[in-house]
Amino acid sequence: MTATTAPREQVVLLSEDLSPIGEADKATVHTGQTPLHLAFSCYVRDAQDRILVTRRALCKKTWPGVWTNSFCGHPAPGEDRTAAVYRRARTELGLELESVRLVLPDFRYRAVSAEGIVENEFCPVYTAVAGNDPLPDPDEVAEYRWVSWTGLARLAEEAPWSISPWAAIQVPLLDTAAQNRWKV
Repeated sequence: MTATTAPREQVVLLSEDLSPIGEADKATVHTGQTPLHLAFSCYVRDAQDRILVTRRALCKKTWPGVWTNSFCGHPAPGEDRTAAVYRRARTELGLELESVRLVLPDFRYRAVSAEGIVENEFCPVYTAVAGNDPLPDPDEVAEYRWVSWTGLARLAEEAPWSISPWAAIQVPLLDTAAQNRWKV
């Protein structure tokens, strides 16, 4: 399939009780009136217990150039959520993952960008271990860094405006979760 004939990425639309109610083209769903839809976030660590943070590509529609968690994505209609995490890690970061684990199963947020674009997602949060070094897609990731969990938690506490709104909310939840559940 060529780029012009490749199917468009679809997101799963959700009702307020989180039941699937339809599908929408990802390219059109993020607006000033974004409907609630299914997503996920993932935090990846390496063998030295560092956390991978990424800066979103400047061409991204929402929060371009902003530092955030390792990666995010949307399960396709009918796709297993964990399978979607593995898929997105490969396509966005060239990462093979090990030990994927769901740690915040009920995370949901709504945020409005400076441009007025709304994120409105039911977004379970996963952790994983990197099986290789990242090879990011430049259309997704401008740059990346491996950081300490302590440093990321401090940044989220002291300067939450300097990272994506979802990461600013997720990091303290992961940091205070029972027995450091963010670790895999």
